[in-house]
Amino acid sequence: MAHASSAWSQSLRRRLLAWYGRHARDLPWRRTPSPYHVWVSEVMLQQTQVATVTAYYERFIAAFPSITALAEANESDVLRLWEGLGYYRRARQLHRAAQVILHQHGGEFPTDPEAVLRLPGVGRYTAGAVLSIAFDQREAVLEANTFRVYSRLLAYRGDPRSPQGTRDLWAAAERWLPRKRVGAFNQALMELGSELCLPKAPHCGRCPVAKNCGAYNAGLEARIPPPATKSRVEQRHEIALILRRRGRVLLVRQPRGSRWAGLWDFIRGPMPRHNGARRSQQAPAVLSKGTVAEIIEQVGCEVGTARHLTTIRHSVTRFRITLDAYVAECTGNRTASSNSVGQTSNAPHAKWFRLQQVNDLPLNVTGRKLVRLLQNGDA
Repeated sequence: MAHASSAWSQSLRRRLLAWYGRHARDLPWRRTPSPYHVWVSEVMLQQTQVATVTAYYERFIAAFPSITALAEANESDVLRLWEGLGYYRRARQLHRAAQVILHQHGGEFPTDPEAVLRLPGVGRYTAGAVLSIAFDQREAVLEANTFRVYSRLLAYRGDPRSPQGTRDLWAAAERWLPRKRVGAFNQALMELGSELCLPKAPHCGRCPVAKNCGAYNAGLEARIPPPATKSRVEQRHEIALILRRRGRVLLVRQPRGSRWAGLWDFIRGPMPRHNGARRSQQAPAVLSKGTVAEIIEQVGCEVGTARHLTTIRHSVTRFRITLDAYVAECTGNRTASSNSVGQTSNAPHAKWFRLQQVNDLPLNVTGRKLVRLLQNGDA
C-alpha cells in the first residue's frame, strides 16, 4: 500500500475537498448540520437513495424538530411518517435512541464515541458520520459509497468484504483523515462514491482524485471491488384477507419480531395450497368458507366466502411476494370487544376501524394500497 505516503494523503485531501467545495449537492440536512439532523438523515439514508429520502426527511423534521420531540412522540406517529421508506426497524431504533438521549444525556446528542455506540441502532459508521459532520471529530466513515472509493483508491485486490478486508479499509479510512474539516472530507468521499465513483462505469475522467487512484492507474476500476454475491431470491405467494363489518375493517398490529413490527395490516398469511393457486396461475376468484376459517379462527362474527380484490407483486429483502387480496363480509349478531377481536395465531392485536381512521395509522406499502382501493370504492 504505497498510497499511504504523507504526500499522497495530502494530495488526496486537497483535491477532494476542493472538488467538494464546488460540487456538493444542496441537501436539507447539510443546511443545518446539527447532530440531530445529521443523525436522522444518516439513518434514513441507510440502504435508501437520496432522492427518496429528501421528502421523508423534511416531513419527519417538521413533525419532530428536536430529539426531545422525537423521544416524546408515540411510536405509531413515528412509524406513520416513516411509512414507505422500508426497513422499519430503523425508525423504531431511532425512536428508542432518542428516548435514551433524553433520559441519559439531557436531550443532547452525546459527543463521546463510546456513548454514541451504545445508542440503539447506532453502529460504527453512523457514529462516525454524526461525530465528524456535526462535531468535526476525527472519526472515519465506511459505508456503501466510501467502501467502493477506498477499495479503488487502494487498488485492493483481496476480498474487501472479508473480515481482513474490512479491517484494511477501516484502517485506511482512519489513516487518511485530515486534522480539520473532517466532516467535509467524509462527506466528500460519500459524494464522490454517489456521483462519480459508481459501481458500474465510473466517471474516472471527471474524478478529482483519479491521479491518486490505484485502481484507475492500473486499469482495474471496472474490476475493483468485485461484485457482491447475490442472495438467492425466494418466491412467496401470500394472501391478505380484508374483513368488513358495518362500515369498518379489521386491522391487526404486528408484534415485535415480525416482518412489520409496530405497523397495522390486514390479516395476512401464506396462500392455502388446496385452492390450486400458484405463482404461475391466476388466483381463485373466491375463497371458500372453509378456507377462510383456516386463515382466521375467530373474528367475533360469522364470515362467509371471500372474493378476490386484486393482486400485488412486491419485494421485501430477499423475498419476491405475490399477494392476493380478498374481501369478506362479517355477518350475524355475534359481537366482541375490540381487544378480543381476531385472537388468532397471526393476529394477536386486532381492532375494527372506520376507513377514515386508517389514514392516521402506520401501514406497510401494500396495506396502504389496499386501503386506497377500499376508500375509492373499488371493493
